[in-house]
Amino acid sequence: MLAKTLHGFEPLLARELRNLGAINVKEGIRSVSFEGDKGFMYKANLGLRTAIKILKPITSFQIVNEQDLYNRVKRFEWEQYLKPEGTLAIDATVHSKVLTHSKYVALKVKDAIVDRYRELEGVRPNVDLKFPDLRIHVHIDRKRCTLSLDSSGRSLHQRGYKTATNIAPINEVLAAGMIMLTGWEGQTDFMDPMCGSGTILAEAAMIACNIPPNLMRKEFAFERWQDWDVDLFETIEESLLKKTREFHHQIIGYDKSPSAVRKAKANVKNAHLEDFISIKHEDFFKTEKTTEGKLTMVFNPPYGERLELLNLKEFYENVGTTLKHGYPGTNAWFITSNLEALKHVGLRPSKKIKLYNAKLESRFVMYEMYEGSKKAKKNKNN
Repeated sequence: MLAKTLHGFEPLLARELRNLGAINVKEGIRSVSFEGDKGFMYKANLGLRTAIKILKPITSFQIVNEQDLYNRVKRFEWEQYLKPEGTLAIDATVHSKVLTHSKYVALKVKDAIVDRYRELEGVRPNVDLKFPDLRIHVHIDRKRCTLSLDSSGRSLHQRGYKTATNIAPINEVLAAGMIMLTGWEGQTDFMDPMCGSGTILAEAAMIACNIPPNLMRKEFAFERWQDWDVDLFETIEESLLKKTREFHHQIIGYDKSPSAVRKAKANVKNAHLEDFISIKHEDFFKTEKTTEGKLTMVFNPPYGERLELLNLKEFYENVGTTLKHGYPGTNAWFITSNLEALKHVGLRPSKKIKLYNAKLESRFVMYEMYEGSKKAKKNKNN
């Protein structure tokens, strides 16, 4: 199988797959290939935090032109996966000089499948883009074409707990991956000081308690497959739920917008995570650390790209000042696509990781705020 992910998350996803019990795990570009049985496919969809889709390759062949593609697809025995009266949808990704248009490739594949059924059965499957019985993924890399079944359906970042979102919500997979990159697994208090609709908070609580991220999804594509095994699925679900753990720290969210606070609270309640998360209406720049011991902070500040900020320079200066004076003993991480604005934080980041937020090239940066001064810390260690 193949699990797709975001740029920079391949090692995280490979580790997740190994921890779940996958074999032959190999990192690719924005993807990780692995082996497992049907039960593991269910488990991967339910339990992976950094996967966007789980694809199951069913055939692969060389092609030289579009007629070749049509012939090879038509020859394949689709009856083992789809009834004549069933519905289908096709997605295509194309990296080839011969076939350059993904929508055209999807259309050609659809024609070949439909024509096969028409000739064999006298009836043909219909296209249903929203809830098809079979979602087929076509991948053409130069002359190699791979046909896969999409076992997930809608992207796995759509966990199912978010009903209310703000103007620039962060993708759930991106939020989970960012938290995992910090190394935080629930061992300290956690904070998102600009929590928006609460995505980072919800993902943090699920990581801390080891709750499978996709328990609340209404449907996976494999539930419409001919070999769908509901008993096996429920067994897998129960086995994952048995691995949840207790969490003995606090998860705190602030936002200065009252409507964001309302939305975040609604989403957290929806996810049944309100026992672990407290959300307050606060302007981060007027706050200071209220907890004892180490604090891990992860946030997604406005970039000025999708949210109009009055003064980016002043905003990022305030981030630096607030961290410096109000948050000792904190590892503060945030993501931004505004690389220029980073210079105004006025602190030196200890880490910088290149990520993408949607199509925006971004940096995920970490600022280590020491208890007392750095000098004092060095002297204490010597």
